Amino acid sequence: MDSDFFSLLNLRHAIETRDSKAMRGFYADDATLTIIDRDHPPSRPQRIVGGAAIGGYFDDVCGRAMTHRLENGVVDGDRLAFTQACAYRDGMRVFCAAMAELRDAKIVRQTVVQAWDA
Repeated sequence: MDSDFFSLLNLRHAIETRDSKAMRGFYADDATLTIIDRDHPPSRPQRIVGGAAIGGYFDDVCGRAMTHRLENGVVDGDRLAFTQACAYRDGMRVFCAAMAELRDAKIVRQTVVQAWDA
């Protein structure tokens, strides 16, 4: 990844090919990933702090038997937003909306809101 800009195309490729090593490369060493979903409501969100911990999260997610598709995305200066649709083999679907802050073409803060099929 070029150090001067954040590539939405590269992010799409990493997400859709479930490449956890590439996903790690998008995050600063001091990044924070906040996840709000059915198990982590807004009053108790999941917070993953640091590049190594975020990398471990992506190792788990990318290792699952499911598809990931980046549907919409935009990068504007130091902001990134995208939506992602995922599906497990059993048909369960997950939708994700993400907003992130960038510094030096790396994600430093990201909030993810996920909705799962019941």
